[in-house]
Amino acid sequence: MRKSYEIKEHADCARKQDTKIDEDTIKTFIEKYHSILMKGFEDNPPPEISKDDVVKRGIQAQSKSKNLLDRLATYEKEILRFATDLRVPFSNNQAERDLRMITIQQNISGNFRKPHGADVFCRIRGYISTLIKNKMPVISSLHAAIEDVPPLP
Repeated sequence: MRKSYEIKEHADCARKQDTKIDEDTIKTFIEKYHSILMKGFEDNPPPEISKDDVVKRGIQAQSKSKNLLDRLATYEKEILRFATDLRVPFSNNQAERDLRMITIQQNISGNFRKPHGADVFCRIRGYISTLIKNKMPVISSLHAAIEDVPPLP
């Protein structure tokens, strides 16, 4: 197992077996996460304040790396939720793909003429996305929905 995806692979395996990751394994992963963060904080210390900077007002600018480390430390529970709650996916790529479709539609046609058109487009795309997520056939399900007997995922 590659180190960077070790937690993900455990979560995927538990999802396939319809079990949970045991508490000891989760604690081990959290300890590894903390040690990685600590190494990152050691490698990216906050900038030193010079005498000239003392006079300046506001918050001292940090590097992008330090800002990312701060967020990773602050939102640790949310970041590792996919391991403790197996209903949560490892990434939000599907949500981003769902939103990208409306952007593509706007780029192709310029824009929606009325808000109602955007609402209808989003409703249809949301329904198709739900069908795909639930591994249901899209075309026959849309056909059934048009005939007013939509399949329920």
